Amino acid sequence: MASLDKPPVVTSTVKWRFPAVHPEGYKYVAIAAGITLLLTIVSNVLFWPMVGVVIWVATFFRDPVRTTPQGPGLIVAPADGLITMIQRMPVPRELAGENGLGDAPLVRVSIFMSVFDVHINRTPIAGTIKQVVYISGKFVNADLDKASEENERQHFVVEGRDGQRVGFTQIAGLVARRILGFVKAGDMVAVGQRIGLIRFGSRVDVYLPDDVVPQVALGQRSIAGETVLGRVAGVPVTGVAQ
Repeated sequence: MASLDKPPVVTSTVKWRFPAVHPEGYKYVAIAAGITLLLTIVSNVLFWPMVGVVIWVATFFRDPVRTTPQGPGLIVAPADGLITMIQRMPVPRELAGENGLGDAPLVRVSIFMSVFDVHINRTPIAGTIKQVVYISGKFVNADLDKASEENERQHFVVEGRDGQRVGFTQIAGLVARRILGFVKAGDMVAVGQRIGLIRFGSRVDVYLPDDVVPQVALGQRSIAGETVLGRVAGVPVTGVAQ
């Protein structure tokens, strides 16, 4: 007889499928396709390179289905990309204060998204959107730390049912020209729910509460809505590049 203490074994399978294109990308795919047709009239040599551009645009706006871990004390990655920083840093003034994350420094995990990554961003915890603050700015390389203070950006604070608050920031990059939000203050969100996107290269910073231990290592790649970024009272992890 199977032990009642063990979880059931899932025996069903999942098949791979092409990711859908987010509706925000439809017009860009159409524009690229239209330019391709026009250039083909001028020169057939340009046809195949432009077909590649159309495919890349569609790929950029892909919106794959993600399976989000469920469980108490989990903070899930809001973005696909490379973990470029795990360091205690001052909280941005837009996220600080009594109604935000407080005034003490918190561990910041930075995720850099290249133009080849999925750019749909997701909420790291379930709860209520307490703040959404948009700031227009410059478009310096998102891989530079000063991008957190100079670039176009959008801050979010999410409060869970237990009162825990997690802040994260969408930061436009060198070639990004628009940050789009799908939620507003007061909205209820599920963990891993889509909350916005950034067009064409960018970064997302996540500010972990003091009782949360990072579960990723520098140089690791995260998957939005799937990678466990932090865990309450967890054990620190390290990584080896190989």
